[in-house]
Amino acid sequence: MFMVRDRDVADDIFQETFVKVITKLRQGKYVNSGKFSAWLVRIAHNVVMDWYREQKSERIVEPTEDNDLSNLGMNLLDMNVENQFVNDQVLKDVRKMMNMLPTAQREVVYMRYFQEMSFKEIAEATGVSINTSLGRMRYAIINLRRMAKEHNVALQLD
Repeated sequence: MFMVRDRDVADDIFQETFVKVITKLRQGKYVNSGKFSAWLVRIAHNVVMDWYREQKSERIVEPTEDNDLSNLGMNLLDMNVENQFVNDQVLKDVRKMMNMLPTAQREVVYMRYFQEMSFKEIAEATGVSINTSLGRMRYAIINLRRMAKEHNVALQLD
């Protein structure tokens, strides 16, 4: 639901994932060499990616108000109203810039900061090496900094 933001689509994706897991288990395609949950997440990830490809959309995730960047450990409650407005604008700017990142980079940023996954978990879920996950994050940060500089966006919370 969080990935597609539509209850019906999320239900369809869940059902398709469930059917694929059962089918692959019956075909003996699951090898007990790793975590079952990582294998399951990989299948779900592939189903979501297939859905996005069908939609020909480049947006993977658009954070909602419930899951914005304020959950990164910033304490916004102790600030005055002016600082709150400034911080809200910074978070909106970061969200916009994040949506402008290439799909692979946006996906790693989302998994790392919104789902709080380790780079090992990200690598398993996306089917790439840990170094590739780290590289994607590095390039995402470089791109975010470049975009901020180009658009004169101050990325500092008060």
